[in-house]
Amino acid sequence: MNKSTASLLTILVILILDQALKVYIKTSIHYGDGFNILGLDWARIHFVENEGMAFGLSFGGAAGKYALSIFRIIMVGVLIYILRTLIKNNESRGLIVAFSMIIAGALGNIVDSMFYGLIFSESTFHGGLATMFPPEGGYGSFLTGKVVDMLYFPMIDTFLPEWVPLWGGKHFEFFRPVFNIADSAITVGVTVILLFHRRFFSSGKPEDKNSSQTPDTDAQEEGENAVTAG
Repeated sequence: MNKSTASLLTILVILILDQALKVYIKTSIHYGDGFNILGLDWARIHFVENEGMAFGLSFGGAAGKYALSIFRIIMVGVLIYILRTLIKNNESRGLIVAFSMIIAGALGNIVDSMFYGLIFSESTFHGGLATMFPPEGGYGSFLTGKVVDMLYFPMIDTFLPEWVPLWGGKHFEFFRPVFNIADSAITVGVTVILLFHRRFFSSGKPEDKNSSQTPDTDAQEEGENAVTAG
């Protein structure tokens, strides 16, 4: 499998899994409800939606929603350009797959923002299941859809001892954010790059492994040598 195929396959698999799970959650689980994964109390499916960024963070109301959606689209374009350069320069498969994961995750959440407000009825607490393509139309407009989140891992859920400074006796939960497959793909992709491909940032741009000088540079140096010899 060549690197272009591996990249495309990575993006498609993540995007399909992400959207398939989101559609299932949106149309099959009441807002705020969920269930334990494999009977584990610390691993749950828990349906919520967010207006903005990854892991349930929000940004600036309606205007912020539009700005964030447009920013995401621009950034995906930049990332695709970088990915094409990486493939062209024959960079390592790991770096290419990591970038592909980031692109797939960004696309997954962009799809929610672009289209979910148009094709789904609104999900509310005690409001019944959402409907896909409702006769009355969706709950929002283009670029105002809410991002569907469902993965929830409260691995620690307890009350801190009274002797703990400032937080004694208060409820403590780790890990609180609810996220989705797209968020996970972005996180894993960024982590892989930071841990195993840090030279990408130190070099400032992808390097061509096949040559250290361009033909134009070589020709220029030959010309300068000829002038010096003359």
